[in-house]
Amino acid sequence: MFPVSVFIIAKNEADRIGATIRAIRGLTDDIVVVDSGSTDGTQTVAEELGARVIFNPWPGYGLQKRFAEDQCRYDWLLNLDADEEVSPELLAEIRRLFAQGEPPCQAYGIRIAETYPGEAAPHPLAYRIAPVRLYRRDAGRYSSSLVHDRVDLKPKTKVGKLKGLVHHRSVRSLGDQLAKLNSYADQQAVDLEVRGVSIPTWRVYFEFPAAFLKVYFGRLHFLRGTYGFLISMNYATWRHLRLAKHYERKRLGALAKSDAQVKRVKA
Repeated sequence: MFPVSVFIIAKNEADRIGATIRAIRGLTDDIVVVDSGSTDGTQTVAEELGARVIFNPWPGYGLQKRFAEDQCRYDWLLNLDADEEVSPELLAEIRRLFAQGEPPCQAYGIRIAETYPGEAAPHPLAYRIAPVRLYRRDAGRYSSSLVHDRVDLKPKTKVGKLKGLVHHRSVRSLGDQLAKLNSYADQQAVDLEVRGVSIPTWRVYFEFPAAFLKVYFGRLHFLRGTYGFLISMNYATWRHLRLAKHYERKRLGALAKSDAQVKRVKA
């Protein structure tokens, strides 16, 4: 076992979180699952696999991960989502990293690749992101954003990159993905309003086709055939909904403000 705490936030992930925990069980004796109210037995699955399960009402992505950070025992933290699996190659790489003592960097980016239904592993040319997921708690922590879950590192933090992959099984089905993205669009519209950000209305007309082209060609989804096309359509729909709901909130807010001004004048 190594001095690394693994933390996972979850809600209704009983069908996926088991694979996530089993993949890293041999790395650490401190696996923390922060659950925001699952009703499908997620808590039981996690506890039976040796995780500490802690309830915390949902405050937003960044804040939930901050709460999870505070529950960890060790100085080194590894964050995984409940639909992610560390590959054997990445697990071995992390073991080697700590085998000689303290790693040379204070934070490490980890490559994450989507693995879609029907795929045992990501396509060899699948699009990858490499956010910081392994880091010392004194080098940074998750942003307090409602919708963005990124690690904000302190200036001059030395950041390395690991070669192994995390398999991201984010899509249960096309319908489930669309429902999830619709909910996420709601949260993003609220976040934009809270932060006082106003996106120009003209973008509503171009967001869908631009988003589709971005992922279908730019992220090589065309290599996944018909399923890649359908995933790209869902992604573009989400990006459209995000702006549509943002526009609607601005419009209704402006109308409410106008009505209030009229009432004050009449009074």
